[in-house]
Amino acid sequence: MPLGTWLRAGTSAAALVLGMAGTATAAPAPASTASTAQAAVVTLRYDDSRAAGWESAIAAGVASWNANVSSVRLVEAAPGSAAEIVIVATTGWPQATLGPVRPGRQVRVELGSQAVDQGYNKTRIAAHELGHSLGLPDTKPGPCSQLMSGSSAGTACTNATPNTTERSRVQSTYASALAALAPANGRTLVDAP
Repeated sequence: MPLGTWLRAGTSAAALVLGMAGTATAAPAPASTASTAQAAVVTLRYDDSRAAGWESAIAAGVASWNANVSSVRLVEAAPGSAAEIVIVATTGWPQATLGPVRPGRQVRVELGSQAVDQGYNKTRIAAHELGHSLGLPDTKPGPCSQLMSGSSAGTACTNATPNTTERSRVQSTYASALAALAPANGRTLVDAP
């Protein structure tokens, strides 16, 4: 094929490609996906390797929080790895560091047998103390329907589910990217009656 034919074919092809590119760029831009994108979930690891006898209560407390909030997820830390929430069994009253704990930081939860000996529900205790780690203070005195009412709800209370207000506070605390930079409170809350 003569050189002139190649040049005309190449020029026609280039014009076609440029014409199509112009059409593609003239189309309206797609709607922003930022408004529909969900915020990233904050994952917090917990270590219950020193909480012998509390494993099923901890698992149930974790499941309750994970089922009720979507901006933060509690997962068991792999053996020997770092954890943001360190859970230990003690002989005293349950207590916890008031969060909100952030990835790479650490709080401590002590699940005390003294409360169990007095008749308080282990799963409620575990879920309540995890609530402190997530930034919720006590709401004493309070009804059984408030997880953070703790021991003031009495020994007959077995509710381990955060109420709407408690869920909303944790949800908004972990939903904000700026909140991820805020330090934990650092106070230890003892949940004795």
